[in-house]
Amino acid sequence: MRSYQRRRGCAAAIVTVMSTASAQLSPELHEYLVAHGSPPDEVARDLIAETGRVLPDRAEMQISPEQGAFLTVLGRLLGVRSAVEVGTFTGYSALAIARGLAPGGRLLCCDISEDYTAVARRYWQRAGVADRIELRLAPALDTLRELSAEPSLDLSFIDADKEGYVGYWEEIVPRTRPGGVILVDNVFAGGRVVETDPDHTAVQAIQQFNEHALADERVELVMLPLSDGVTLARKR
Repeated sequence: MRSYQRRRGCAAAIVTVMSTASAQLSPELHEYLVAHGSPPDEVARDLIAETGRVLPDRAEMQISPEQGAFLTVLGRLLGVRSAVEVGTFTGYSALAIARGLAPGGRLLCCDISEDYTAVARRYWQRAGVADRIELRLAPALDTLRELSAEPSLDLSFIDADKEGYVGYWEEIVPRTRPGGVILVDNVFAGGRVVETDPDHTAVQAIQQFNEHALADERVELVMLPLSDGVTLARKR
């Protein structure tokens, strides 16, 4: 989910309206990448298309198809039973996470927009995953602080306001079980993360978060060139 600049990708044969393509890929190579992974199904394609049609100036806030496939596969690999998402938008990432949950698994979604998440609810219902998802419309920090302090989270995905990243991280890391995973989106800040003196507060916030996470001895992490950059952290 981006908020600092616009960039459109292309996966023409599969998705007619696209969110951010993986960094440094040409449109042709991105189309090839999506075509050679598990593709979005009809529900996901329709959600992507509706988001682009109804919210054309904000469609880039949606994760890319390859991110969706990654979230689902990772969830299945980890056997995720307890997951949290910070920043839901129209629900594509939550749909992907919910589909990767182990039997009986639950996903808690944190967002503040009734309008955006109303779209999400319709597609979760259509996909048959609505019973696995709890949506709380409130400031995410408040929601996270209400969770048990026990380290029980298997998977978390942070994709919301960039200035809030450090705060979300500090609530989630202690609540993550050893071996659990935290994913953080947009860590490339549209490529601007390498600027020495960016003039945008969101870019500065991403730079600060990246340094904060790197120095955190509670986790081991890798930054992946997936979409606009995704940090994958494993709780020690």
